[in-house]
Amino acid sequence: MNIALVGYGKMGKMIEEILTQTGSRVVGKVDFDYCKSLSDIKEKMDAVIDFSHPDNLENTLSFSKQTGIPTVIGTTNLSESQKALIRETAKHAPILYSANYSLGVAVVKKAAKMLFDALGLDFDVEIIETHHNQKIDAPSGTAKAIADAIDPENNIPRIYGREGAVGARGREIGIHAVRGGTVAGEHKVMFFGTDETIEIRHEAISRKIFAKGACRAAEWLVGKDNGLYSMEHVLWGEG
Repeated sequence: MNIALVGYGKMGKMIEEILTQTGSRVVGKVDFDYCKSLSDIKEKMDAVIDFSHPDNLENTLSFSKQTGIPTVIGTTNLSESQKALIRETAKHAPILYSANYSLGVAVVKKAAKMLFDALGLDFDVEIIETHHNQKIDAPSGTAKAIADAIDPENNIPRIYGREGAVGARGREIGIHAVRGGTVAGEHKVMFFGTDETIEIRHEAISRKIFAKGACRAAEWLVGKDNGLYSMEHVLWGEG
């Protein structure tokens, strides 16, 4: 594949390394020291991978809408209006958006949904995420995505941390953020029942897993019809 990258920080460099190992090429990079925009790249591209900053999203999606080129969006901490823009652009190009490109996290989300559907009325659910001390946003986009997988209609109140005399726990999903050191990322989904507890845990040893997932997503996306896709589509053909 010929891939254009938006963002050439740590993730961009990892993605380029993996693409090169698999025989693909990076035909252009949009970043401070490279191209100013995707339209500046003259070589043919099969797909775009954007792991940059929310401020770049509108330009990336505008290019996708104009060209119809498949685009993988890995930028996190997006606003609701930006997510709406992704959905709108997907009418004109194949777009794959995920808050986390780890294949393991996609399985965690599916497993958490299955457990909740079976046990949710009788079990309390808590999500705990841990990341390095330089992470800007909290809770992580992945923690929110797990909650969305469990409760896609957002019918259950989400409690972001607890403090003070909060009283007895009600029907809610607790989401908690821990920050420290150089942890690449850990997510736990805990189901607490009467006299039993179930825990799903995923730990990212290296950020390289996200780069590998993004490359696999781009390869899968090439040739697909216009629409909005997820890692669930990549793994199971369903959203």
